[in-house]
Order: sequence, then structure tokens, then C-alpha cells
Amino acid sequence: MKRLVLIIGFLFFVGFQLSAQILEPVKWSFESKQDGSEATLIFRANIEEGWHLYDTELPEGGPIKTSINFADSTLFEFIGGLVKEPLPTEFFDKTFNMKLGYFSKEAVLTQKIKLKGTEEVDIKGFVEFMSCNDETCTPPTEADFTFSLNADSLNSSGNSETSSVLPQTPDQDKKSGSLLWFLFFSFLAGLAAILTPCVFPMIPMTVSFFMNSGESKFKSRLNAVFYGFSIIAIYTIIGTLVAVLFGPGAANWLSTHWLPNIIFFAVFVLFAFSFFGMFEIVLPSWLVNKSDQQVDKGGLMGSFFMALTLVLVSFSCTGPIVGAILVESAGGQILKPIIGMFGFSLAFALPFTLFALFPGWLNNLPKSGGWLNSVKVVLGFLELALGLKFLSVADQTYHWGILDREVYLALWIVIFALLGFYLLGKLKFSHDSDVKHVSVPRLLLAIFSFSFVVYLVPGMFGAPLKAISGYLPPQSTHDFDLHEIIRDEVKLAAPAYDTSGAFAPSGSALCEKPKFAEFLHLPHGLEGYFDYEQGMECARKLDKPVFIDFTGHGCVNCREMEANVWSDPRVLERLKKHFVIIALYVDDKSTLPESEWITSTYDGKVKKTLGKKYADFQISRYGVNAQPYYVLLDHNEKMLVEPKAYDLNADRFVEFLDTALAEFEKRK
Repeated sequence: MKRLVLIIGFLFFVGFQLSAQILEPVKWSFESKQDGSEATLIFRANIEEGWHLYDTELPEGGPIKTSINFADSTLFEFIGGLVKEPLPTEFFDKTFNMKLGYFSKEAVLTQKIKLKGTEEVDIKGFVEFMSCNDETCTPPTEADFTFSLNADSLNSSGNSETSSVLPQTPDQDKKSGSLLWFLFFSFLAGLAAILTPCVFPMIPMTVSFFMNSGESKFKSRLNAVFYGFSIIAIYTIIGTLVAVLFGPGAANWLSTHWLPNIIFFAVFVLFAFSFFGMFEIVLPSWLVNKSDQQVDKGGLMGSFFMALTLVLVSFSCTGPIVGAILVESAGGQILKPIIGMFGFSLAFALPFTLFALFPGWLNNLPKSGGWLNSVKVVLGFLELALGLKFLSVADQTYHWGILDREVYLALWIVIFALLGFYLLGKLKFSHDSDVKHVSVPRLLLAIFSFSFVVYLVPGMFGAPLKAISGYLPPQSTHDFDLHEIIRDEVKLAAPAYDTSGAFAPSGSALCEKPKFAEFLHLPHGLEGYFDYEQGMECARKLDKPVFIDFTGHGCVNCREMEANVWSDPRVLERLKKHFVIIALYVDDKSTLPESEWITSTYDGKVKKTLGKKYADFQISRYGVNAQPYYVLLDHNEKMLVEPKAYDLNADRFVEFLDTALAEFEKRK
């Protein structure tokens, strides 16, 4: 038992340590010394042992140099240049094939300035930098600074000194909100798993085990509580192992490569057929029997193996639900599968623990019977519908064209219509009981199923179906889109305008035909580019800011943002008139010509596909690997505002765009 506890503790420790590995080898502090209208600004970098910070002057084509960027340099004049202490060390970098300079342990950058006014001022800005060791590099990062200079010192001689220490801007987006939602939905999945015929009948068996253990009331309840914790531990260990053994790299491969997605699709279909009664999927009997033999030992050990037996016996019903949680978590986060399995197991263990503690509640439970099999069949229909998502991801990333939007919708319409007929008793499987009358819950579920079918039908003619847009193939794959036909007719009837409001020929939002436009498209009739360099060049020609959309074929949240936020008329107007859109697909499998291959500055590997190139670009440039991710840039490739991730609030998105436009005009 002690060994088991130690193993569990070690796995939790390793899992959470891995999830917390955000490297911050360089810490910045800022201070100022003031003498009348002149001030000395000091930028101090403390560098961890084994790491180095790149110099402020580097050749073109090399890594990101350390640079000091002021928000408003009109408040002061520079006195001399930037002073560096100590002087940077020079070395020949084989990766970049050039001589570079760097600082180690500590770097102190000093800049003298003279203030133009006599009022109290705050000088704000950020230091952009990049650091490396012998094995890896951090992505380009920004550390904000603020120097508050005293008005009294501007009108008198003498020295005054202020200092501030600001934390480094984190490399990753804060994902606490999405993780809480994932925990919530995993909890609901755990509750749903209880209502399956493999699990529900085991509740009275569990209560009977603890009631007839022959031990004191206190000890029986202690064993019951430990039984619940054991269920949680077993499932959470599974999530931890997925996180530790596979990690973000394998998770990304699982979520985008055709092979695992086809396997997941086949598994979901297999489980659906099993739920329909075609066959039964069970674990090997020797494994269940081995665990069951340990239950007879009683005590805490018996409680643990009772929990293990429950997990093994219920596998045929909980397996696909657990698998769906683990697959859904395959998006590059180590913490997500652990949280998902914890939420699932918490809900799953709750009724067993409560009924074991309070066996009298058992009398209020409905008797098991045919209704449990109906739950299983309903889950089978849902498995069949959700399994199509994995086939769709493979189809989109490899451009097979076998599961376009209308085909996907047609299958869902048929599946949920059949589910409605089943709930009304019009469709019956071999192991179903006769439905002599329709209960109120079945009627309500049937109404919901048929209503969903009615909602889906307009989608066959191009309706956006915003509520489920994240689970559908993109609108651009629709062969007959009535909305697109109407939009094209409106375009032909109405003149196009450029940003100045003057008449312009149709398609003036683009400078030239976008690369990869034969298989990549933007929603809502928007025009843009799918190649970063081509889009930036056009933005400079048109004198517009750049809207970068880091997206993916298999990105559910990307589709939801496009359907619910991009479709807002205010957002569409701004994107069409005032930005050059560059959509960078991080999971596209199209092979690039050898001349466009890149060697990653992040992991040193050669990126040969469109998706890998821009996934590496997102990580190395912005330190983020989640989508959607929106970055607004000026012509110097500097950020206009802080980037934005998944947020279904259209008002905040409009504010995000307007703030960037105002900053762009200000910089001009």
C-alpha cells in the first residue's frame, strides 16, 4: 500500500511539474536616477546560469536582438547612445552561420535622456529580448517598464532615484477559464457514465459490500471514503500518464494526423455498434478476476481493489467516454488530461461513495431494467455522431474532400432523426424491451432530438448554424451555399470601396492572388492571405495594419469564433475595410517546396509542411501554441495591442480591433 501511495504521489508531482515548465531564464528590473531635467534609465537583466541574452546589435537574418521600445519618445530627447555593461561576448553561431554577441549572468543597459516638459511624466515601454542555452531557446518575449519621473526634480538640481521591478510577460496565454469549462464538462460526462447499464446496477452491489464487511460503522465509512478516493486516483493516474508519457508534441500529432483520427473514428463507430447490441466489448476476464480476488482481503486494500474492479468491469460503457475526454484534451496542454480525468472520476465516484456512506438512500433509486439499455443506445447514437468529427479533421487537414459540410450535416440529420424515432419506440433493437407507452422524459428527449434535426436542415442550404459551428466542417467546403450565392450577387450589384471610401475595382483588398488559395479559404466572403511574407508585403503597399489569424482545420474554437464573432457586422466591416488578413493554418499537411523549408530556431528541426512552418512561427515568435490566436501588427511587424485568444464577446473583439487601428494611426 505504501508503494502504491508513493507511486501515485510521484506521478502527480511529475505531471504538475511538467505542466508548470514555463521557462523564464531572464528577469528584468528597472530603475532611474534623475538630476534636474536629465535622467538616467537603467535596464538590468539577471540571467540564469547556463543561459545567455542576445546583444542589442545583431546582423540581419539572425535571432531576435534585445531592444528597448518606448511608447512615446516625444516626451524626451536621447543623450548619447545606449551604454552596455559588461560588453557582450562574441561567438560564431553555427545555427545562424554568423557572429553574434551575447550577455551571460547579468547585463546592465543604460540610456540617458533629457525631458522636454516640466510636468510629472511616466515613461513607458517594453524590452523585447530572446535568450538561449546550449539546448533550447525561449521565444521572443516582452518585459514592460514604467519610469515615473518626479516633477519637483525637473525644477531643481540634485539627485532623485526611483526603481521598479516588473515580472516578465508570460509566454503562454492564461487558460484557467477554458480549463474550468473542461473540468465542468468532464464532470457532466462522469455523471452520464453512471447512467449506463455497466455502471448503474453496481451501486447496490457496492453498498452491499460495505454493509456486510463485518467491521465497525466508523471503519466501514472510512473504507467507503477511501473507495471513492481510489476511483478518483485510478482515473486521474490515467490522465497523468497520458500527460507525462505523451506530452504536448504527441498530443498535437494525435489531434491533427490522419492516422490517429481515423483510428479514433473507427473506435467510436465500434463502440456505437457495441452499444446498439451488435457485440459486447469487455476487458480480458483474467484481469477482472485478478482484481476481484484482492477485494476479499478487506480493509483499505480491499476498498482499493473494489474500486479497480469497478473501473475494469465498467470499461465497456465508460471506455468511449473516457477516450473522448482524453482525445478532446489532445491540444498541446499537459494539465488538461489530468484535469479532465479528475472531473470525470469525481462525478463518477460521488454516488458510489455517498450510497456507501448512507445506504438508506438506496431505497429511493429507480430499479434497473430496460431503461438502462435505452440509455446505452442513446449513447451509441451520440458516439456515432461525434465520431464523424475525427474523420472530418483528417479530411480537412489532408484535403481529401470526402466529408464536406453538406455530407456531414446529412449524416447528422439522419442520425438524430433515427434517435428521435428510437425514443418514441418506433425503432427497436434486438435486446430492447417493448415500449408500451412513452414516458415524459423519453418524449422530451425525442422533442429535443427532432428539434435539433429541424435546426440542422437549413444548414444544408448554407445557414451558418452558429450554435454547433465548432463541430462542423468550414462553410467553404459547402458545395451549394445559398448565402454565398446571394452574397456574390450583391457584390456584382454594388461597387467596392477601398479604405478611403473611393470607388475601387472588385477584389481591391488583395494585391495579388494569394498563395495556397486553391485549398485554403476565409469565412464570410473575406479575402486575405495564407502566407505571412506575402500578406505583410501587401499590407505595406495598401498602408493597412495586419490581422494575423493563427487557426487550424481541426480547431473547434476557431470555427466558433468565425461563426459567432467574425460574423458580427461590426467585426466584418473592420476586417474587410481596414486590415490585411493573414490566416496561418498550423495543422495543414501540405508539403512546401524545398526552397520554403525552414529550420526552427525553437527546436532546431526542419519544417517541411505549411502547418509545421506556421506552428513553429507561432511558438518561436509569440510563445503560444494554442488556437485561435489573433495578433495585430504594424508594418514593422510590431504588435499594436496585446494578442487575443478565444473570446465569444463580439463587443470586446470590436474594441480589440479599434484599439489597434488607433495605435496604427498614431504610429504613422
